[in-house]
Amino acid sequence: MIDRSHIGHTLDPFSVAVEAGRLRFFAKATGQNDPIYSDEATARAAGYPDLPVPPSFLFCLEMESPNPAAIRELLGLDYRRLLHGEQQFTYHALAHAGDTLTFSQRIEDIYDKKAGALEFVVRRTHVVNQHGSPVAELRSVTVMRNG
Repeated sequence: MIDRSHIGHTLDPFSVAVEAGRLRFFAKATGQNDPIYSDEATARAAGYPDLPVPPSFLFCLEMESPNPAAIRELLGLDYRRLLHGEQQFTYHALAHAGDTLTFSQRIEDIYDKKAGALEFVVRRTHVVNQHGSPVAELRSVTVMRNG
């Protein structure tokens, strides 16, 4: 069983610069055809200061953590038995190319179902920009299959 005493554990915050080239690549890879995600002039003409961060790109930036496996290692999770259970994004403001975003991760909950056959780890990540203004909250659920 995953040690429930880790509920509330926070990891050290880390910051990531949002790069225009990566935004263009992500837009292309995800089939985003709206030119505001790939052309700075179009984005500015639409009223944005630079290329806006497309939906779900924050998940990619979260993987820029100094140790993307930190929670898995802390909890002793066997990656061969892990499933991605759920992903949610709550946006407070847009981020753009040129911003620096800071990610603060916390283990929000650990629980089980089916008499411990499935264990769930809920991680919440708060994201703020270089001005300390809230950008988003990410919520992720990882499932550990036991037995």
